[in-house]
Formats: sequence, structure tokens, C-alpha cells
Amino acid sequence: MRTIIEPFRIKSVEPLHHTTVEQRERYLEQAGYNLFGIDARHILIDLLTDSGTSAMSTEQWAGIMRGDESYAGGESFFRLKRAADELTGFRHMIPTHQGRAAERILFAVMCKPGNAVPSNTHFDTTRANIEFTGARAVDLPIPEAADTQARLDFKGNMDTAALEALIAREGAQNVPLAMLTVTNNSGGGQPVSMANIEAVKRVCARHGVPLYLDACRFAENAWFIHEREAGYADWTPKRIAQKMFSLADGCTFSAKKDAFANIGGFLSTNDDRISHEQTNLLILTEGFPTYGGLAGRDLEAIAVGLEEVLDPDYLRYRIVSTGYLGRHIADRGVPIVEPPGGHAIYIDAARMLPHIPREQFPAQALAVELYRHAGIRSVEIGTLMFGAAARHELLRLAIPRRVYTQSHIDYVVEAILEVNAAKERIRGLEIVEAPPFLRHFSARLRRVQ
Repeated sequence: MRTIIEPFRIKSVEPLHHTTVEQRERYLEQAGYNLFGIDARHILIDLLTDSGTSAMSTEQWAGIMRGDESYAGGESFFRLKRAADELTGFRHMIPTHQGRAAERILFAVMCKPGNAVPSNTHFDTTRANIEFTGARAVDLPIPEAADTQARLDFKGNMDTAALEALIAREGAQNVPLAMLTVTNNSGGGQPVSMANIEAVKRVCARHGVPLYLDACRFAENAWFIHEREAGYADWTPKRIAQKMFSLADGCTFSAKKDAFANIGGFLSTNDDRISHEQTNLLILTEGFPTYGGLAGRDLEAIAVGLEEVLDPDYLRYRIVSTGYLGRHIADRGVPIVEPPGGHAIYIDAARMLPHIPREQFPAQALAVELYRHAGIRSVEIGTLMFGAAARHELLRLAIPRRVYTQSHIDYVVEAILEVNAAKERIRGLEIVEAPPFLRHFSARLRRVQ
């Protein structure tokens, strides 16, 4: 059958509130045309992020009641460690309060000024934490990824020839690690093939460079491998994920994505010395190694989520429902990053709004108009977020897990098509004030007159 049904029943509901166009205009002005500054109660459909916004399951809520809040050695930590160890196989794991905390500890320990850290594409917090150490974040996506309209099965892959060239140019001693983001978030939520992970690993091993996964959406990536890569059709998502982790030397993980948790993450490694340094920094800035800045109940929710996210029924629904949104707008003339990704749909705002130059932030202008028109919040992935490093001007519609139904998504489709029909009247934006790092979170803007 073609109808998409959610593989769960709704047991608790949260009311949504409609606002008027006039009210939303006022909220935009008050927030400096930055959707991060708008109160959540004034949002109808919130597609700002899929991070920490999932609906937790009955088993996760049951786990929360089991949470052991002991300061040291709580049983909840050991339940999480068993789940993470079975999945990843890494020797060492420390919990952190979210993914960017794991990134901060990792790069603070491993990077120094002048280093270069290659990736298929770094996300915003990853890039910022690398650059905060004085190192450089270098994006090495495959050349085909430059064309948002190209339909490739594994468009999130890293360019291994470019990786070889970077290591030769910089010297292996100046490349403390390489990272693969699975799926490739800033590259349009596109998956990375197992063959590419193996190829990147061979390059790294030859030069003695550790390979880390940014594993926020490892389960979605595993499903794409199951569906698209030869030789994996009979593998379970869990077995595929285990192989992915076996090819790496460590990982950062935000449990706010592919573990359905509202907070949390962890940092793993196979290196005993690095683990010792990471643990010392964790104690200094996050907490004791058996809680890492989290409550025991959060550790329980993550442990349960790591198992639930690998359910084939859930993953099939997740990828098909995201594709439903992508195809319904793309087939009606809205340019998206093709093919649809796993956790989000990315509209190519530069193609959609060619009358707005990139210095006037076309994707942010589109985000503002989508909220003004329909109360939908999204996020810019472009020049506002990345500055000169931006490769594209994208608007990301990130879909929270197990939160919205198909009728909600149909409303989003209708709103986007209406905005697209009147796109010529959308105006660009200019910055009024912005901080030096991660400016997109708190910058204030105004419409260009």
C-alpha cells in the first residue's frame, strides 16, 4: 500500500496555537528576523531542528522512572555503557550533556593551532569547536555534491583523492584526525556509503590519522546503506551500524538525534591515552565520568533510544515520510537538494530566489517568509551560518522524530507551494549585529529596503 502510516500510536498530545500574519510580522521584528529568537509558543510547526525535539516512547519514559541519580557509579550509566558498547565496540565511552560538548572535549584534546581537520562536511558546532582551538575545519565533499540537483545514492561521501592531497600538503603530523558526518547534515542530509567509509579508513590508516564518526544520525545512514548499497540488503540496520563503527577509531554522538532523547550524548575512542585526557577534561567541565553532566534518567532514555532507533519499521517510515515532503514540493517546482535526505529536506534558496544575492542571505529570507506566511519555523544553512565557507544557500526543514503526522506535513507542503508562487516579492536581509562565533543563533537582521 502507498499510504504512509506512523508505526506508533499517540498516547499524549500537546496543543498547537495558531497566530495571525500580523502577529507573526511583529514577532519577526522583535526577534531581529532571526527565528531562533521567536518564542516556541508562537510557532505552529517547528522544523528548526530534529535535535532534542523527538517524542520519547513508553519504554523511554519507563526508563526515566528507573533513573539512578547516584553521583558516581550509578546503574543508569552502566546500562548506557552496555548499549553503547554493543553498538559501537569502542573501548572507552564518556557521556556528555550533548553532542557539541563531546566535540569540544575531542578537539580541545586532539587539536592545536595550525592543524587541519578534514570532513565530508563539518556542521556548524563542529566547525566552531575546531576553529576555537586555532585549527582549521576543511570540507572535502565529493565534487558531485556541488550540484544540488544531482541524484546520487550516496551524495554525502568524502572525496578520498582530496583527502590524500590534504594530508600530503599539510603533513600527517598536522592532521590530528579526520571526521565523517553520517548522514552529511550540511550537505543536505545525504548518506555516506560503507564503501566510502572503508576508503576513507584506508587513507587514514596509511597515514596514521585517526578516523572519527560524527554519528548523530548513524541509524538513518545505516538504513540508506541497507536500501541502496549492494551487498547489504539482507543486513539488519544494527549489523550495518556496527560495521560502520568498526571502521572508525572513535565517535562523537548527539543522543538528541538518533536516540530520541531530549538531551545527552557521548564521546568514544579506542585510544587509551586520549581517553584519559578526555576524561580529565570531562571532570573539569561536565561532571564525573559516570554521569557527564546528565541526570541518570537521561542516561536511561538514551540507552533505550539506541535500541529503538534501529527498528526497521521505524527507519522505513522515517525515510519514506521525509521523502514524501521532498517529492511533493520538488515535483511542483521547488528546488531541493536531491535526492531527499534522511532527517530533513533542504530547499535550494539560491535557485528558488535568484533575485536575492547571497550577501543578502536568500535562505534566511525564505525562512522568514515561510514563518510569516504559515507559522512554520525552519533554519538557514548558508552564508549566515557559515560565512564565506558556505557552499550553498539552503533552507533546512528538519523533521522531529515521532512528533508530526502526515497531515502536519501536508500543511507544510501547501505552505511552501504558496510561498513559491509569490516568491518574487521576498526581499533580502542584512545583518544589524552578530557575535564572532555561531552568529546565526543570535544575529539580528533587518529587511533590505
